[in-house]
Amino acid sequence: MGRHTLKGNPPIEVTLRRSGRAKRLSLRISRLDGRVTLTMPQHAPAREGVAFLEAREDWLRGHLGQIAPVIPVRIGGSVMYQGQLIPVTHDASVPARLFNDRIVLRAADRAGPRVRALLKARARDALAAASDEFAATLDRAYSRLTLRDTRSRWGSCSSQGALMYSWRLIMAPPEVLRYVAAHEVAHLVEMNHSPAFWAVVARLMPDYPAYRNWLRDNGDQLYRVDFGD
Repeated sequence: MGRHTLKGNPPIEVTLRRSGRAKRLSLRISRLDGRVTLTMPQHAPAREGVAFLEAREDWLRGHLGQIAPVIPVRIGGSVMYQGQLIPVTHDASVPARLFNDRIVLRAADRAGPRVRALLKARARDALAAASDEFAATLDRAYSRLTLRDTRSRWGSCSSQGALMYSWRLIMAPPEVLRYVAAHEVAHLVEMNHSPAFWAVVARLMPDYPAYRNWLRDNGDQLYRVDFGD
């Protein structure tokens, strides 16, 4: 892999990637962080890739301009919780708490990490409850449940029955979180995405397509929230 910078205001950093499976040049812009990747066939000349980029610079800048900015979490700002924006406030006289309509922090510093900890705790409770419910419906058991901040998938189920979820699902509407839990628990029955698998998902949540579509249309916005270090 390499890099190339398209000069301009602002400059655009492009990751150059070669692939033995690529038949042609292709550009990809991540909706999560705006990262630009140019994939080239294994033996394509580098100058061909650079020319390809320069010819599409206007297209790149147009699409990058449509990506929502990253939103830092801070006192006086707001954060998404269960599909609703709630304010982040400060009160030195009370313990840090997450309420349904607001977040109260005792300390004014490190607001992002403190809010993240509150959201993760609530996410674990919600995802465990949904997973338990759906697993009981299917008369199956999962081996463990872990939370991560993965950007490649919202959840997974291993062949050993271990469930993994993105804790950021707690920012989505509750039924969206439940859909992801239903999806992963359904893999305890069908370790694939065959029609039989989707039939299991539909048994657990008949209206799942609406929530799957919500994630496809809005899921990237959950990753635009910056909780800091």
